Amino acid sequence: MELSVKEQRETLNTVLMDDDVSGALWNFVDSGLADKIVPELPALRLEQDPIHRHKEVLSHTIAVTAKTTPDLVLRLAALFHDIGKPATRRIHDGGVTFRHHEAVGAKITRKRLRQLEYPEEVIGDVSELVRLSGRFKGYAQGWGDSAVRRYARDAGHLLGKLNDLVRSDCTSRHERIHLEIHHHVDDLERRIGELADEERKSAERPLLDGQEIMQRFSVGPGPRVGQALKFLLELKRNNPDLDKENTEKELDIWWESYES
Repeated sequence: MELSVKEQRETLNTVLMDDDVSGALWNFVDSGLADKIVPELPALRLEQDPIHRHKEVLSHTIAVTAKTTPDLVLRLAALFHDIGKPATRRIHDGGVTFRHHEAVGAKITRKRLRQLEYPEEVIGDVSELVRLSGRFKGYAQGWGDSAVRRYARDAGHLLGKLNDLVRSDCTSRHERIHLEIHHHVDDLERRIGELADEERKSAERPLLDGQEIMQRFSVGPGPRVGQALKFLLELKRNNPDLDKENTEKELDIWWESYES
């Protein structure tokens, strides 16, 4: 019996949101349903990693999906996060690489979800999570503030889900490795929060400080300088792209009107 596209999509959703998602996914593959609905998934069973032989990619994918919080977008992303590995697998000098498998996987994901007629918002979010799923690699070796900002900016509204996926994408048998991953993600989230606070505080500071105002108009401390700072802060809030030169021009006009 052929399933309609709607029935295929609903079947996949039901499997992913099952209380025992691991068992449901294995049944999904073993029953042959996956071959009809997500044929890329059972293809991962053939994709052995010669370096980490215990991490057969299908088993890893199901384990990662089972670890995520019960959110459909997140679980779809976990299911597809390594889907690009078969297409990018290269063996050389006794090793194996999957270069750019996240970017390739994002394209495969987008195509499959469109065939299953998921909403465009879901397709966009899931494929973007797949594309960004490997971005965290290298954090432990040291990221500067610009790299942390770029990670948060690129993730955007998906930041929480991306970090959940990163935490789940560790299926090592060694508890120490799990703890290290969680520690590094916690540290990244802390730094993102601190940098966001700094940016908010910076946005609340006018482009000229009190000392510059006093020097510009040859005056000492007083209420007038305080009023000028308030004016500059309001000016910045209303015109966030205004540069310092034009800010000074606006201040000069305000100062003259204040005098009059």
